[in-house]
Amino acid sequence: MQQPEKPLPEKNRKDDGENGRMCIVTRESGDPDALIRFVAGPDGSVVPDLKRQLPGRGCWVKAERALVDKAVAKKAFARALKSDVKASAELGAEVDRLLLAQLAGMMNLARKAGQFVTGGMNVDKAVRGGAALAVFHAVDAAADGVRKIDQARKAYRYAADEDEEIASFRFATAAEMEGLLGQNAFIHAAALAGQAGEGVVKRAIMLEKYRGDGSVRAQGDARQPKS
Repeated sequence: MQQPEKPLPEKNRKDDGENGRMCIVTRESGDPDALIRFVAGPDGSVVPDLKRQLPGRGCWVKAERALVDKAVAKKAFARALKSDVKASAELGAEVDRLLLAQLAGMMNLARKAGQFVTGGMNVDKAVRGGAALAVFHAVDAAADGVRKIDQARKAYRYAADEDEEIASFRFATAAEMEGLLGQNAFIHAAALAGQAGEGVVKRAIMLEKYRGDGSVRAQGDARQPKS
């Protein structure tokens, strides 16, 4: 079973400056789940701290690619970290890769917990049976396969009288999936109800918001996991 993420150690929180969890670009405070923490690396680079566990002074940026890129362009990290750090021009892309890898890792945990299924038939069954929290397709999945699962999502919404359709995401190609998940790569998949499945959906929503690109979502809106 998935282990809950550890909170940021108290000594780390004290080192994050007077403003605490405030975005260094927008100057708005927010929930840590909506922010990304960064620290200064030993080599003077800016390091994303997605798990919020690295020691030392940290700073926070709202989890949006455009804002990370803006923080790099305006040299905001050096001011916030009070250090002569250098933020790579590729920092925004690095965060994207880390978020995608984190999502893949959660998918593997959910699969082991029996809360993540793959294959068109299994996904269709999970959707029509109301067990699916969200579905996932490879970006290059065949249109016919996606269409069939979309039909199942619509049928379930109608039958269950839901306000929103089951969420559907498309983040990576089949080849990229294979690189991330190896033999567990998929063309179609579904996250099922349960703690690990909810963890998958949570990370998928964060990655979608970070990219700020609605085109990664197939038809329909996100149905939040029920508590």
